[in-house]
Amino acid sequence: MDYYAGLDVSLELTSVCLVNQQGEVVREAKVASEPEALVRFLNEQQLPIVRVALEAGPLSQWLHAGLGAAGFDAVLLETRHVKAALSAMTVKTDRRDARGIAQLLRLGWFRPVHVKSASAQEVRCVLTARKLIQAKLLDIESGIRGVLRGFGLKVGPISRGRFEARVSALVHGHSMLEQVAGSMLTARSALQTEFARLHRMILSLVRADPVCRQLMSVPGVGAIVAITFKSGIDDPGRFRRSRDVGPHFGLTPRKYQSGEKDVTGSISKVGDRMVRTALYEAASVMLSRTVRMSALKAWGMAVAKRRGGKKARVALARKLGVILHRMWVDGTHFRWTREAAAMA
Repeated sequence: MDYYAGLDVSLELTSVCLVNQQGEVVREAKVASEPEALVRFLNEQQLPIVRVALEAGPLSQWLHAGLGAAGFDAVLLETRHVKAALSAMTVKTDRRDARGIAQLLRLGWFRPVHVKSASAQEVRCVLTARKLIQAKLLDIESGIRGVLRGFGLKVGPISRGRFEARVSALVHGHSMLEQVAGSMLTARSALQTEFARLHRMILSLVRADPVCRQLMSVPGVGAIVAITFKSGIDDPGRFRRSRDVGPHFGLTPRKYQSGEKDVTGSISKVGDRMVRTALYEAASVMLSRTVRMSALKAWGMAVAKRRGGKKARVALARKLGVILHRMWVDGTHFRWTREAAAMA
């Protein structure tokens, strides 16, 4: 008889539930959220466990790797699907969640989540750290502006390189403001140094990656967009069709149809937010800053004329995802004209 294991993972303890192929609960327990502890517990049961399932989360890839190395067929479940499937429970506990995950695994009513490779995880780590430092840097600059504005001192539009000199000139002669602004400017300088270091690290990764250099042949796609898209996709073969990239990253409209009611809403915004944002920014750059005209830009401008700029950027971002994936699969570069595409 086959057995299935459902894991509800938290930071310290994981609820484990084992069920047989008839859906009967065989064993339930709380185990430390460590790969070694989970593997030891599953091996102690001495049962033919067919698959092990856990929700995608902060610890999931680490635990998935440990379970896979121990010989278990582990699978990650999409969090939205698990939440929807278990939403009918009137009492929610970790124990019940583990039981529900085990039943979903037994019935096959789930969508597996792609487990990124180690290299993709490392790149995503650098991108996340860079984005976090950039956000804090902007927060400090906004904070400085807000503090000075309360005293009638307006920084105004200024380049990033001249920001510190402008603030120092404004607070000159105000002893309290000089101390406060000095501390904030020191923190800003440290963040700028670390942001530049991480940015150079990303640029070095892009220069050494032929796929990223290939994707950068598309107008509007720079180093950050290229490496973000590559790390988000990780394996282009997991998409059977290039047009599946748009829905995967939440760039297609929501749909609700029931009886006579048929509503088409805004984009779903599911999937990787970082990749979706990068594609949207690339589309914005193509429409507003790219000088050279291409068939793709002409298509986006036609959509903007009919539907407005925001919808055109979303549509162009979705199309960019399709084109970048197809270029990656085919090993080709961007074709500026329809004639070049027809000849290819």
